[in-house]
Amino acid sequence: MADGFGGSVPLYSLIAIVVVVLLLARRFRIIGRLLSLATLVCGFALVVMLAGERGRFDPMFARFTKFLHFDQGQEVVGREMRVPMADDGHFWVTVNLDGVERRMLVDSGATVTALSSTTAAAASVEPSSSPVPMIIQTANGSVRAETATVPELRIGNIVARDLPIVTSPAFGDMDVLGMNFLSRLKSWRVEGRTLILTPNHPQGK
Repeated sequence: MADGFGGSVPLYSLIAIVVVVLLLARRFRIIGRLLSLATLVCGFALVVMLAGERGRFDPMFARFTKFLHFDQGQEVVGREMRVPMADDGHFWVTVNLDGVERRMLVDSGATVTALSSTTAAAASVEPSSSPVPMIIQTANGSVRAETATVPELRIGNIVARDLPIVTSPAFGDMDVLGMNFLSRLKSWRVEGRTLILTPNHPQGK
């Protein structure tokens, strides 16, 4: 069962056990010190694991994992943008939205690119004034969303301008790149565990 931090209940139980072991280890000398050192190493690994999971949705944790070089980053190779598959089996890209950096899930099953209300506000993306909201289908059912346009979206050597998006508080912290972005590329494909995006007109970083 998942909790609000993106981890699991058994994982927090393991952290609690680590703390108990640390306290008990203080009763010993050499063995206790070795146990303490081993436990501290395991505890640090758990913290990094939790931060890595949360980093897919929270920019603060994303910067932390990037600093520790645990982030499997995208890279430009020639004219192509190559994105390695994440441990969760999905492809995540680091996107710049008019100066605001976010990690977004690449989802070819999504018709349109979707931004959380938080991301839209941070990037100063204003919803349209249409009185009729868009109803879109998600895994959790029908969701009311507002339409808007992103002036510029950058991913490495790829630039998409005036990209239509939808935004809604119902998206939580999730930001998704949909088919209306992918269809603007010259091509996109998956080779093994790598997503390859090829723009029509590669741009400088």
